[in-house]
Amino acid sequence: MSAVAKASGALKSVDYEVFGRVQGVCFRMYTEKEAAKLGVVGWVKNTSQGTVTGQVQGPEDKVNAMKSWLTKVGSPSSRIDRTNFSNEKEISKLDFSGFSTRY
Repeated sequence: MSAVAKASGALKSVDYEVFGRVQGVCFRMYTEKEAAKLGVVGWVKNTSQGTVTGQVQGPEDKVNAMKSWLTKVGSPSSRIDRTNFSNEKEISKLDFSGFSTRY
């Protein structure tokens, strides 16, 4: 675990699914950029149902900031109708070394 993660307290993991106009609007690219800016790890991908899904892990405050971004901001051309979060839990270590787009 990095010193940054230890200093920030508990590590959290959460799965998400974003509904609305979130495909074909650079949503995944902006999600990757925001994750890098915040310092969280995980992944993002388009689903066949027209949503964007993924997982975010990191210090609780940074995961909460990413959850807010996934709910209210998104990419400039996107329209977020709702975001569902599931499997939110405390973890002892990060499962990913960075944030990536999956296909």
